Amino acid sequence: MKNRALKRLIYGLSIILASLPFFSFAIASSVQHDTVVTNGYKLKTVVIDAGHGTRPNGSHSGASGSYSTESNVTLQIALKLQKAIEKDVPDVKVVMTRTTEADVGLKARSEIANANKGDLFISIHCNSLSDTHRREVVGHRKGKAIYKTVSVPDRSGKGVLFLVYGFHRSEEEQEALRENLFEEKDNTEQSNVLDDPASIITINAFKAKYRKQSIHFANLLNTEFTEVDGRHSDGVKEQGVLVLCHSAMPAVLVETGFINNHEEEDFLNSEDGQNQIVASIVRALGSYKAEVEQVSQ
Repeated sequence: MKNRALKRLIYGLSIILASLPFFSFAIASSVQHDTVVTNGYKLKTVVIDAGHGTRPNGSHSGASGSYSTESNVTLQIALKLQKAIEKDVPDVKVVMTRTTEADVGLKARSEIANANKGDLFISIHCNSLSDTHRREVVGHRKGKAIYKTVSVPDRSGKGVLFLVYGFHRSEEEQEALRENLFEEKDNTEQSNVLDDPASIITINAFKAKYRKQSIHFANLLNTEFTEVDGRHSDGVKEQGVLVLCHSAMPAVLVETGFINNHEEEDFLNSEDGQNQIVASIVRALGSYKAEVEQVSQ
């Protein structure tokens, strides 16, 4: 058992060392400018998740606009993104969590990503603001006003938002990593993994690495959408998104726009709008892929 633990410890430490070239830009600055430092890693598989879908009873999960639904818009964008990546980044395999209107459960989405050994998970969504509530006078009785609380649609939302999983769901991500990294073991052995110090080191190393890469890719996306396309952005935020923390890989949820804002809904449904969104994601993916595969000086 001690020898096995030692081997795992060595493996875990080797993973940490292998990840250093990607994060140690300051250290690498001492390398001569005509050299390229490679780490041997290749981004091979990207998982595209079209958020929400159509339930068996015909209803749509997710947000809705005045004439369109999030489930339909996200599928249109996701399918365009698949084609664009296959065309512009041909050495990357694209895996889709859904290609039809049918909804796919959140757990099933992350299972698809993990089963296909995804290197990056991109979940496409549309944003929406909840109705606001206000009190209105609807009449009078004995000289006193009678009030009623009414709901008023809030259509002020505008722009993009990028989400990474929150720290409060780190245990769920740890469970996903445990299953993915030690999948060849039976349930009993997997249960003992978290009692093995060397395995814990390996899992924590991957967890820290994936979180940094998720945030980095989200920032690359934010730059493309704001600086190139001129879209308003609410920035990069962490949130307890189940499908992100259950995917054992870097993962970002892209809120492409506010579907309950009439102007944004038109943009999200237009060919030009969808193509612009896709182009921004592909550019960010290209930058991200180049950075994780090599550090150029």
